[in-house]
Amino acid sequence: MTDATPRMTSHRSYLLRALNEWIADNGMTPHLLVDATQAGVQVPVSAVKEGKVVLNIAERAVVRLLIDNEAVSFTARFGGVSQAVYVPVSAVLAIYSRETGQGMALPDDVAHDPDAGGGDDDQPPSPDTPPDDDAPPPAGKRPPFLRVVK
Repeated sequence: MTDATPRMTSHRSYLLRALNEWIADNGMTPHLLVDATQAGVQVPVSAVKEGKVVLNIAERAVVRLLIDNEAVSFTARFGGVSQAVYVPVSAVLAIYSRETGQGMALPDDVAHDPDAGGGDDDQPPSPDTPPDDDAPPPAGKRPPFLRVVK
């Protein structure tokens, strides 16, 4: 990729909107799994458990749901009190159906860093070089997971 090649926007918000619509169209209840420790997340502290929160974003449970390219926002009742919720798209770990558990753990965005080295960006990795499965994950990263919360 060269400097003249335009960069694409994040795909995470598009996946969120599509999966939310798919789950709702099938008469199910869409839930978000959110990393509540990330900057910008505004959720009731009482709803957070072990740094995560599960949010019901079904049409019947929220008011003014908006999933744009930056965040998921809405108003919902927590303990009978109406509260505004704001979740940056980067803090959403997964979206799934409460009833079936079907959904998706959202992949991380792939950032292109032209200064990172690594050779010619126009050439794909060599198929002769197998991936290093024994390499530890990068520091601060852990493999994605999806846990069903009942």
